Amino acid sequence: MMSLTLLMILPLIGSMAIVALPKTNEKLVKQVALVTSLVVMGATIALAAGFQRDNVELQFIEKYSWIPSLGINYALGIDGLALVLILMATILAPVVILAGWNESHGGRWSVKTFYILILVLETMMIGVFAATDVFLFYVIFEAMLIPVYFLIGGYGTGERSAAAVKFLIYSLFGGLLMLASIIALYVMSGTQGGHTFDLAALSQLEMSSTTQNLLFLGFFIAFAIKAPLWPLHTWLPDAAESATPGTSVLLLGVLDKVGTFGMIRYCLTLFPDASKTFTPLILVLAVISIIYGAILAIGQRDLKRLIAFTSISHFGFITMGIFAMTTQGQSGATLYMFNHGFSTAALFLVGGWMIARRGSSTISDFGGLQRITPVMAWMFFLAGMSSLALPGLSSFVSEFLVLVGTFTRYPVHAVIATFGIVLAALYILIPVQKALHGPTTPGNENLNDLNLREKIAIAPVMVIIIVLGFYPSPLLKVINPAASHVIAQLGFSDPVPNLTNRSK
Repeated sequence: MMSLTLLMILPLIGSMAIVALPKTNEKLVKQVALVTSLVVMGATIALAAGFQRDNVELQFIEKYSWIPSLGINYALGIDGLALVLILMATILAPVVILAGWNESHGGRWSVKTFYILILVLETMMIGVFAATDVFLFYVIFEAMLIPVYFLIGGYGTGERSAAAVKFLIYSLFGGLLMLASIIALYVMSGTQGGHTFDLAALSQLEMSSTTQNLLFLGFFIAFAIKAPLWPLHTWLPDAAESATPGTSVLLLGVLDKVGTFGMIRYCLTLFPDASKTFTPLILVLAVISIIYGAILAIGQRDLKRLIAFTSISHFGFITMGIFAMTTQGQSGATLYMFNHGFSTAALFLVGGWMIARRGSSTISDFGGLQRITPVMAWMFFLAGMSSLALPGLSSFVSEFLVLVGTFTRYPVHAVIATFGIVLAALYILIPVQKALHGPTTPGNENLNDLNLREKIAIAPVMVIIIVLGFYPSPLLKVINPAASHVIAQLGFSDPVPNLTNRSK
């Protein structure tokens, strides 16, 4: 039977195999990395096949003593939320490797180092979603910064060193706040039954409202930086602009989901009362993120920065769904995390191919691509339509669920957030018009369309975007029980519509 530990070990085995390969055989290094990621994806699908959809408890549980004297365990387990995000991460990894076949060239270090970092990062992406020991989660949460820092700073473009340092400083600051809260929880557990870092045990701790509020903020600020939520978002545009397209996909598509995942798994679970206390403030921040990110995206001239600001808007929707405290909001937020991973992947990968061919990331330099590179243009168009949540594509379902789930409890916030959809049409349709249509910009006449490798790489992403747009049921059947369980644990019930006949 497939286990979570084996799933985490597989990428490490691949990275060790790459270590043994000669630096000069770059093609073999890439092939080993690709095969490893495909094996991990297959193993994840096998794990998902054995998942019991109606069981709201953690499954595939593993628990081994790690540091007994401190009550630290190596403890893993997943529910529907974690399974969906692990599945997303392991599907995107081979897509990124195949799509960015040559983006490791020209970096500070070798091609070998690039793919070792990618596979080590994949292990951590799996582990951070599966950890059920808070100390283990924190270790992986912080360790993930290392490969991302080197991927941005070593293989990016432009001001890559500054962007990597800014990313690291923001993330470390949030991590230190969370560490302080974790230490406080550990100390408190010693007075209420024995020192532990076990998530389930810590969720039963009794604490004053002031203590709970302070500890909640330590976790929430760390996750809001990672998410990223306004006003803690400023590291993201610089990182996305400087990173390679593949690194940006993993950064925005997977790593940033650790922030919104953490809000559900840790903030709501450990601090239910504080979550309710801060909900009005967090909803305001989420709505600001939606509108602010969309407005700034409209004014961007750089393609990578535009995609980064659209993601800030999208994460506002996800956060709003989480703290709407309704089953539909929770389900929509989780589905949004999955769908955003693929719509953002499509935008960054196709955008990266456009930039590599044109030698520029300025949107106005891509005029007339619909006539010169029709396949690439259509892929960019579909990715953009998914990003603005066009009905029939995957993001529409998740965005609709978030808005409906929010409206039933917080109608004003939902109505204001709806304006983000209008702005989304502008920040997508304007660059689509500039880049794909109109007169052909000088210098674009001889650009090549997508080759076979690129078509194969983007195909599964597009299939997922289209299929989930029409048939999201398989994912929702996994997500809904977990979402309902979270809401029930918080003591909420979904608002019942008032059907009273007021005409009497």
